[in-house]
Amino acid sequence: MNLYVLRHAIAVERGAPGFEDDSLRPLSSEGRTKMHAIAAGMQAMKLSFDLVLSSPYLRARQTAEIVIHQFGIERLFRCTEHLEPGGDPQRLMREVANADGSPENVLLVGHEPFLSELISVLLTGDSTLGVTLKKGGLCSLTVERPRFGRCANLDWLLTPRQLRESAG
Repeated sequence: MNLYVLRHAIAVERGAPGFEDDSLRPLSSEGRTKMHAIAAGMQAMKLSFDLVLSSPYLRARQTAEIVIHQFGIERLFRCTEHLEPGGDPQRLMREVANADGSPENVLLVGHEPFLSELISVLLTGDSTLGVTLKKGGLCSLTVERPRFGRCANLDWLLTPRQLRESAG
């Protein structure tokens, strides 16, 4: 399985007036613009997804929606509470492992530090590997058998700028 891990794009600042509820913070206009370019870069790289799982938090959902619209794969999208900040990575990996149709290419969209810790655990079995996933950054892992623990190899980790430049 190819497991892609995408951090949500730039959002409205935490605590901004009208957005006191962190789960309702949307992408900023800059974040939306950059995410469209990132999604175009992902498509130019000829990536494909059989399943897209996202945190239900608005900024992550909006990030995932930009990608699924770019790829025309709306039917492959769903939210999972296991990708929320403070979500349960063990249950997330069970959800991925038990997904209908045994997807080969799975995109996870969520938040920091949860995603970096998940990447670390999948690569080393421990959550302390120093991984930096910028807003709109994407990591590609090859997973032999999805589970919580060491089960993956790092293919690449790209910054948002590298992804935008891939669009040409």
